[in-house]
Amino acid sequence: MKNIAHRYDVDQQTDSKAEAGALDWRKSMSDHVAYALLVYTGLQIFVTIKALNTGGASILPYIALVVLVAAIIPACRWFEKRWTGLSDSEAADQAYRPAFRRDLAGLWVLAIGLPFVLTFCFKAVSSLLWA
Repeated sequence: MKNIAHRYDVDQQTDSKAEAGALDWRKSMSDHVAYALLVYTGLQIFVTIKALNTGGASILPYIALVVLVAAIIPACRWFEKRWTGLSDSEAADQAYRPAFRRDLAGLWVLAIGLPFVLTFCFKAVSSLLWA
């Protein structure tokens, strides 16, 4: 019976450590930043290629690509940096959930929307300059 009780205690300790380690706002934000950069890059390539195919021999799509890359990296770093400074206990604190959700929404709106908005702006400038 003692052996069974010992295994039960070990299992409970393992479960509580797994639960504590499962919630880490730092790691979760870092993962989301990495995925957002992948999505952003894919969208940017798609949008830029479409702009290149529809436009003439303009250099503006390439400038748009450089501006977008220069804009997204510091923004993503800012989102990640807000969460990397948390202590271990803060990183598992449920009280941070609303702030985390707010930052996630901002990150994903930026990653998905920025390629379309800036490409649209560059196309508008291009059509005004070369109309």
